[in-house]
Amino acid sequence: MTVQPSEPSPRPVPPGELRASHDDREAVVEQLRDAAAEGRIDLDELDARLEQALKSRTYAELAVLTADLPRTNSAEDLPPLVLKGGMHGASRGPGRWEVPGRVIARGGLGGVKVDFSRVECRLTEVAVEAYGEAAGVTIVIPEGWAADTSGMDPGVGGLRDKTTPDRLPGTPLIRLTGSGGMAGVVIRHPNLWERRKLHSNPTQG
Repeated sequence: MTVQPSEPSPRPVPPGELRASHDDREAVVEQLRDAAAEGRIDLDELDARLEQALKSRTYAELAVLTADLPRTNSAEDLPPLVLKGGMHGASRGPGRWEVPGRVIARGGLGGVKVDFSRVECRLTEVAVEAYGEAAGVTIVIPEGWAADTSGMDPGVGGLRDKTTPDRLPGTPLIRLTGSGGMAGVVIRHPNLWERRKLHSNPTQG
């Protein structure tokens, strides 16, 4: 029997050689503009680095452009936001608030509402763990944001996903996990009353 020589396994690609995405390039562009606004680099150097950032294909090429700049705190560095309904309920929003990469909502006896409708979020994904427990959890996301609820256990109370799948470029994906518990979890876009309030007072903080 003839033994065929085994093909060599593919060489792992070093992290720096991985291909950068449009969002990766845009994040570096924002960091460079912030650095120029703070006086860390002059306008000529900003123009040169911006041009190079838009041409960069890998993480390593992008890293060179910000290697001499201090790392700024980003949303990824924020601790998880934990909301517990307790006896009286809890909410975050609808005013502007800084969105971390992970949100944990426990409905408890009073319920929890997490409203993203006025936030500005540069993250590509936000992990939301929702546990309906006795009173339920409601999550409101702007039109144009999308949700992935495939990792959610509906439990007894169920999961009601009233969002549309149409996701606008540059908006985060809400990756929803957890359990509906007894009261369930709802994720939706703003309702009619909330939309009217948004349009009547779009600058509310």
